[in-house]
Amino acid sequence: MVGGILPATESRLYASVPVAARRIQITLTPEQRRRLDDLVREQGTSLAAVIRQAVDQFLADEEPDPTLALESTFATMPDLQVPDRDEWDRG
Repeated sequence: MVGGILPATESRLYASVPVAARRIQITLTPEQRRRLDDLVREQGTSLAAVIRQAVDQFLADEEPDPTLALESTFATMPDLQVPDRDEWDRG
């Protein structure tokens, strides 16, 4: 960095990373690494970008709303045969 300006290669490399980003180190299984490498090739992006996308997606997932789940599934299987309570194994 010269005079607060990143060289062109550095600015392209970190253009999408927030300024407050911090470097971390993780350990992956060989299978996890192989699958991530496959995604990197398919998407034509970097390993870091794929991992950041996965973390963003994981953190964005919210707890399911039980009311919404019930409303969207209630009576969707009207022909479902359910055993009588007396037939349940109370083991």
